[in-house]
Amino acid sequence: MTKLDAVTFGEAMAMFVADEAGPLRHVDRYTRRLAGAEANVAIGLARLGLRCGWVSKVGRDAFGEFIKERLSAEKVNIDRVTSDDVHPTGFQLKSRVAEGDPEVQYFRKGSAASFMGPSDLDRGYFLGSRHLHATGIPLALSAHTREFAGMAIEAMKEAGRTVSFDPNLRPSLWPSQEEMIAVTNAFAFQADWVMPGIHEAELLTGTRDLKAIAEFYRRHGVKLVVVKLGPEGAYYCGPSGEGIVPGFKVERVVDTVGAGDGFAVGLISGMLRGLDIEQSVMRGHAIGAMAVQTYGDHDGYPDEAGLTAFLNYNLKGVTCS
Repeated sequence: MTKLDAVTFGEAMAMFVADEAGPLRHVDRYTRRLAGAEANVAIGLARLGLRCGWVSKVGRDAFGEFIKERLSAEKVNIDRVTSDDVHPTGFQLKSRVAEGDPEVQYFRKGSAASFMGPSDLDRGYFLGSRHLHATGIPLALSAHTREFAGMAIEAMKEAGRTVSFDPNLRPSLWPSQEEMIAVTNAFAFQADWVMPGIHEAELLTGTRDLKAIAEFYRRHGVKLVVVKLGPEGAYYCGPSGEGIVPGFKVERVVDTVGAGDGFAVGLISGMLRGLDIEQSVMRGHAIGAMAVQTYGDHDGYPDEAGLTAFLNYNLKGVTCS
């Protein structure tokens, strides 16, 4: 049985990032990169020295081979990535901006990943891992991927493994907001650690009150709730108490995509290494801050030495409340 520290699953895409600023319709040249929330997390954990597996389905095409090669190069285990002879690998276009959020257009409908279903689930592979990280994106792709997600989480919970969940809401993929909220929360309730952004949390719970958000999930069995507050930091509430962990100041934000996944990398890696909640959240802030200073979704993710150096340099005078 494969021995992993963490496993995740979802859709990865080829991403074409504009080489010049401006609307996508005016762009002539792009640079190809890899995109996908769960793939970002897998890469981030692997760079920190953790053994991480990524499970998915790709098309038997150039984009699918590109994705597998990139993940292998990052030392992510892809033993359970299968190739689909019929359905293609998705891709996306992403604009280049001076700061803030870029324009992104997706070409993923009918992708191979959306046809990943129960027959693709290898329980033994998942149970060979200490931890499962899931997001809300596969829940929206299709009924097949939603059933796959439910079975993977159920298997890990029954075996006593820990599960983390990032809502990663994609409203454009859902038929209605009501269904998105109901399904996302139903899956979040099954996790041990839930990490929504404040805007996601407000949509999912109907409140911006941090204590009320935490109580909403904890009364359904979630052990740790961490609400990302952007540059202000994050609020946590768990078995050891609650508090605010401040974030790090970034002089110039280049691209915010991938920051939330970077936060998940820091939190998960800290928890798996036995750090306390505040230390783990601080790692999440650090990786998120490093991520927003680069154009690629995960280009700024560090190795353990780089993360330690960042924390040592930036932690002077930082306290938690």
